[in-house]
Amino acid sequence: MSSPVDALQRLRQMHEDAVLAALRSAGALSRAQLTQHTGLSRTTLFAIISDLIERGAVVETEAVPTGPRGRGRPASLVALNPAAGLLLGLDMGRRRVRMAIANMAHQVVATETEDVPAGAGVEELTEAAVRLVRRVAEEREIRLGALKSVGVGLVGVVGEPDLPAETVSARYAPMTRRIAEEFGVGVMVDNNARLAALAEATWGAARLVRDMVYVRWSVGVGGGFLCGGRLLRGAHGAAGELGHVSLDPRGPLCHCGGRGCLEGRVGGQALLEACAARGVALAGVDALVAAAQDRVAEVCEVVAAAATDLGRVLAGTVTQLDPAQVVIGGELAALGSLVLGPIDAEISRQALPRSPRRIKVVPADLGANASAMGAIALLLHEEPPVPLHLQPAAF
Repeated sequence: MSSPVDALQRLRQMHEDAVLAALRSAGALSRAQLTQHTGLSRTTLFAIISDLIERGAVVETEAVPTGPRGRGRPASLVALNPAAGLLLGLDMGRRRVRMAIANMAHQVVATETEDVPAGAGVEELTEAAVRLVRRVAEEREIRLGALKSVGVGLVGVVGEPDLPAETVSARYAPMTRRIAEEFGVGVMVDNNARLAALAEATWGAARLVRDMVYVRWSVGVGGGFLCGGRLLRGAHGAAGELGHVSLDPRGPLCHCGGRGCLEGRVGGQALLEACAARGVALAGVDALVAAAQDRVAEVCEVVAAAATDLGRVLAGTVTQLDPAQVVIGGELAALGSLVLGPIDAEISRQALPRSPRRIKVVPADLGANASAMGAIALLLHEEPPVPLHLQPAAF
């Protein structure tokens, strides 16, 4: 039987954990905001913050004024101590590895990218990531010994931690093991499109909403759903796989095993092939975006038609999830109204058109580094990091 002293210590630890979790998730907060986030009384909260400051776990900073400065002392903010450690986020894309390093106070201290050959294997991707991190750390004098954990974004279906151990993908297990051994810290993984959604919810276009649908439109098509402020993964880690919604059950076979998938019609490779069929040969998605920005008629027609197809799929998603916002990320989002207009039009036309609600369709804020930053957000939201298991048929 525990003593009253033990019970009080456990209660205090719970309160302290709640404060640290709020700061990890939201970044710097005022004491009033922390009271709202944690539900703690003012007296209890102030005592916990004083203790955390004394131990060096958090620091107090002055709020940056956003308008005309009034009388009196500016409100102070409480944040995790930037010197308490670093977090590394990696985005293992099909043709690029991206990285971001941030401190515990949500401050990004470095971002960088390295291209990899098309069709690169897991070992090649892993070694490219390790080289990239080591090079950036040396160039910018970042002490990797301060790393606390690593988050990794992967293409495909990434399962939940409570799946049986035998479902760990043999394809990706060597990657997480190699990274963990290289840097001597725990590694946590998730789908890279879902991580981009989490980044937008933490720092970007969806930071003020609790219900959001995110689409990453690039070489592939993926997504992520935020419901009630929580990222959805689903029972098997497949939530957000918008690119594998079938538009035609008799259509071409997709690499996921299905037929007529959205990604096969509007993914980067499909768009390049459609442009080539119209006499416009382009080297890649970046070149396609540039041609559309230059208003090459054939390219604009292909992209606008693809945006309409994407909008039809999103209309069904919006009908079911009722988000406040639809956020479009990936390289194609840079085309602005050329893609946002048709997507918005299809959602308005098909997703409960007689409803008085208004769902905003907006571009993502964080650009190409969203998934790497989302991997950091994963660590901030869900520490301590525990490696997630991967479905064996990851595609």
